[in-house]
Amino acid sequence: MTELVFDGIKVADFSHVQVGPTIVKYLAAMGAMVIHIESKSNVDILRTMPPFKDGIVGLNRSAFFSQYNCNRYGIALNLNHPRGREVAKNLVLWADIVVESFSAGVMKKWGLDYESAKQLRTDIIYLSTTAQGQTGPRNKQRLYGAQLSSLVGLTHYTGWMDRGPVQPYAAYTDVIAPYFGAAALVAALDYRRATGNGQYLDLSQYEASIHFVAPLLLDYVVNNRVGARKGNRCSYAAPHNAYRCCGDDRWVSIAVFTVGEWEAFCQVIGKSDWVKDPRFATLLARKQNEDELDRLIGEWTINYTPEELMERMQSVGVMAGVVKNAKDINEDPQLEYRHHFQLLDHQEIGPHKVDNLPYQMSKTPAKLRTSGHCLGEHTEYVCTQILGIPDQEFIELVQAGVFE
Repeated sequence: MTELVFDGIKVADFSHVQVGPTIVKYLAAMGAMVIHIESKSNVDILRTMPPFKDGIVGLNRSAFFSQYNCNRYGIALNLNHPRGREVAKNLVLWADIVVESFSAGVMKKWGLDYESAKQLRTDIIYLSTTAQGQTGPRNKQRLYGAQLSSLVGLTHYTGWMDRGPVQPYAAYTDVIAPYFGAAALVAALDYRRATGNGQYLDLSQYEASIHFVAPLLLDYVVNNRVGARKGNRCSYAAPHNAYRCCGDDRWVSIAVFTVGEWEAFCQVIGKSDWVKDPRFATLLARKQNEDELDRLIGEWTINYTPEELMERMQSVGVMAGVVKNAKDINEDPQLEYRHHFQLLDHQEIGPHKVDNLPYQMSKTPAKLRTSGHCLGEHTEYVCTQILGIPDQEFIELVQAGVFE
């Protein structure tokens, strides 16, 4: 059997929602053994979010939770119980890496913060991820990705020029920050291998996501100019929009940047005369007459399917893509060929698809083996088989309300 990159690495996962679990998903898919800690009184909020199997709400029926919690054991542990915290300390002692996403100060209250963990294991690698980091005047401010997207500025720049700001789809920053966290953990593991020392990683989702608006920030620094909403348009491309196609709510996105692309575009749509038309011959002219250009293009695209238009445009070097919905993505032959969706079985949900990793490694191929766990599904196994808690002591802990 091929050895995976993180075989032998053990992770105590105290993280909830999306950023922390996504980071851990990458480690778990590449061989790390992960134990996820939660409880009925402090349940991972993703368990309460749809979609639910058959539309029936339940803590073990959320495909949202299962998507981000593959390949790990799940333990129900009451961290507000003194003996529960002792079990948690045993998990920290067992682990190479601790990941947590509570508000700043919460883990310290339980005696499970980095300084406490370092007393248990000097080479521990400890990653905390919060909205704005562990320090600073807003370090304890609680935000989800939707609010954080606004704080980063993504909401300000999303929407139409003549209307108010619009939230980008879902918790956008939650899919940006995990890559920084995963890379930082790889660096920390490499450092520990070289020196024998662990370290503390403080991941600010705010600062990670700022990178996505870097050009706009630089424009302000250099030109003292505050960017504004532009809808689908781009200041250095035209046409640059989503155009309606035939069918119910079907669209294609087309972008033309260079002279060569413009000439090829005009040829495809049967308007070669536009190349010399004073309204459209140059980028400046097209930008000045963009409303008319978009209208004329829309009158042509409405006669074709978005798939036809994407193929025709791409064949001559013009960037175009179908504006896909969930059905389109699930049936995408490109994703099917690369085995992007993996079918996993779940105790309550049953067989369902989850997103595989977005990269493939030829020597150490990652694999999603198990779906997200039911709440407390592996509590007994983790305690008795991994942590070595004697059966009688485990029963006493159950009776004391430590596992719930």
